[in-house]
Amino acid sequence: MMGTAATIRAATAADFARILALNAESIQFLSPLDAPRLHALHAQAAYHRVAELGDRVAAFLLVLREGADYDSPNYRWFTQRYAQFLYIDRVVVDTAAQGHGLGALLYEDLIAFAQAQGVATLTCEFDLQPPNPASARFHARLGFREVGTQWLGGGTKQVSLQARELRPARGTPV
Repeated sequence: MMGTAATIRAATAADFARILALNAESIQFLSPLDAPRLHALHAQAAYHRVAELGDRVAAFLLVLREGADYDSPNYRWFTQRYAQFLYIDRVVVDTAAQGHGLGALLYEDLIAFAQAQGVATLTCEFDLQPPNPASARFHARLGFREVGTQWLGGGTKQVSLQARELRPARGTPV
């Protein structure tokens, strides 16, 4: 499976069963996702793409812009502090495909998308309690920095709220 080059493409409804399965596989780090919620998020997504290895979806990235009708407390935290941003709601890589650069490939594609859209700030969060050290390392490597923290779930979960400022794409007016 790893010998095949990855292909990044727009997510479609035909991918939803696989996306739900990937989300369930990593539920300890994510909020639950069912089919109706996925349909609603997909409809509002500014960016929703998958990475395929061969003919199998091995990763996905779902991103919302400011102004979405989304009840996530983390998304709302960013809406109160940033006028314009892209919020990475979830990025999931199949456990069998982790460590092969699919997450970084999706983020590179997202950065190009953000620059083309003129959006200078990417935002996301990851768990501090319970800890998610792999996500912390991944986001630090990609230039994200902590801009806040908050407790969720009645004090059972703490997240690190992260942002990355992007440089304008070449040829883009500043």
